Amino acid sequence: MIVAIMIGRKGSSGFPGKNTTAVAGHPMAWWPLEAARNTPEIDVAYVSTDDPEIARIGAEMGARLIERPAYLASNEALGEDAFVHAHQVITAELEAAGAAPELYVLLMANAVTISSAQLSEGITAMRERPDLDSAVTVSCYNMWSPLRARKITDDGLLQPFVPFEVFGDPATLSCDRDSQGDVWFADMGVSIVRPRNLDDLHSGLLPQKWMGQRIHPIRNVGGLDVDYPFQMPQAQWWLENRSVQ
Repeated sequence: MIVAIMIGRKGSSGFPGKNTTAVAGHPMAWWPLEAARNTPEIDVAYVSTDDPEIARIGAEMGARLIERPAYLASNEALGEDAFVHAHQVITAELEAAGAAPELYVLLMANAVTISSAQLSEGITAMRERPDLDSAVTVSCYNMWSPLRARKITDDGLLQPFVPFEVFGDPATLSCDRDSQGDVWFADMGVSIVRPRNLDDLHSGLLPQKWMGQRIHPIRNVGGLDVDYPFQMPQAQWWLENRSVQ
């Protein structure tokens, strides 16, 4: 059985109410569920939330509700722990019915840049390659090369966020936009994972340990998870130019 899980909480320090803010005619949380609903391989969808409005949207989209505990809905709570909690609830429910999850399709209420075609692509890759731990949407953002990343130190000056030596000989490196090859970012549109990933998060790699280590890229264009209001035009652009099938 292939199970979709969308997580979304009520609180947000950067963009209050973001998950239910309208974009392209629907609340943000509607879009990932619409993609899941139109993906033939997905058997059932769940919504893990502490927000009654997100729960209502989920119910309208035919998703089952998992009540997200308060300790998993704080600003300090990690999404990976919410997914693990949902996995535990779902596994117990399915076992009682004599079933088990084959794959999880992990979605986020604020990540609208995903289509059913991409979900099907990732599911197919996971079924065809048992060696994969996950299939994850990535978007190419060459203007955000890691070589350009900086941090402000205690003396108020800029320093490399990651030592240049990590990337090679600093004398030969260049920060020109395309000099390091394509830079792919996990855009959080979807992670299609095996249940074992959620049983053993410590074996996974950052940025999200639920991805495991052998990760198949689902190539996206302009994907993102919305955390601030200034990102809304990009989400709107994506939805208007890459329709959910």
